[in-house]
Amino acid sequence: MKVNARWAGRNLDKDGLRAEIWKKLEDSGSAIGEAQSKIPNFVGAESAANRLAELDIWKTSRVIKCNPDRGQAPVRLRALQDGKILYAPVPELVADFPFVKLDPDDLQRRGIQFSDVQYSEDFVRLGVPTQFWDMTEIDLVVVGCVAVTRIGGRTGKGGGFADLELGIFCETEKVDRTTPVVTTVHDMQVVDDHRILMMDHDYPLDWIFTPTQMIKTSTKYNRPNGVFWDAVQPDQFEGIPFLRSLQKQIINGKT
Repeated sequence: MKVNARWAGRNLDKDGLRAEIWKKLEDSGSAIGEAQSKIPNFVGAESAANRLAELDIWKTSRVIKCNPDRGQAPVRLRALQDGKILYAPVPELVADFPFVKLDPDDLQRRGIQFSDVQYSEDFVRLGVPTQFWDMTEIDLVVVGCVAVTRIGGRTGKGGGFADLELGIFCETEKVDRTTPVVTTVHDMQVVDDHRILMMDHDYPLDWIFTPTQMIKTSTKYNRPNGVFWDAVQPDQFEGIPFLRSLQKQIINGKT
């Protein structure tokens, strides 16, 4: 299958799988908008988010990190409606600050409707700019995926942002080895276990939520303890303004 994706070339097997999933979602009408080179938005995203909200790991979480993509907009909206503090990253980490903080109490004081900050173009503008060091401990991490497996394998759109964020969270002690990592996807995005080869720097999933399923992975994959700096791509260092200085801060903090 011809691969035409922004981050193609880093892993040919994953490139092919992503292209396959994107095409299936679009051809079946299950994608909302264009899926190519994106964490896709999908029909039934609200139902998947509602399944997540049924679990105790959601109900007991006070602070949630969620990826910025449209497919997880229902997750972000539900978090605010449920009174949770939400951290959402600037898409592709291209600003001088990596995250915004969305506090439902603060939004209400400012007269901002929760529905007005569910999409990235709005929450980046209206949220509170936040550095990694200033974030509080995170209770639940929601990541965006293009394809997943029932044993916890996952791949995003190929840019490596989720693994980089999670690595930094570990380095800065915002998450630990027990912090649940979950995703919401369309059923078509769940593939056979052998289709995704996890690398040492890849963070596995603990739960997967689709419009029709709630999947506990009971993953056996190891979870990294931090950033694999050797795996960070040159274009990531070039495109993420704060990454070099953050790397120096983390390394210096360990010496």
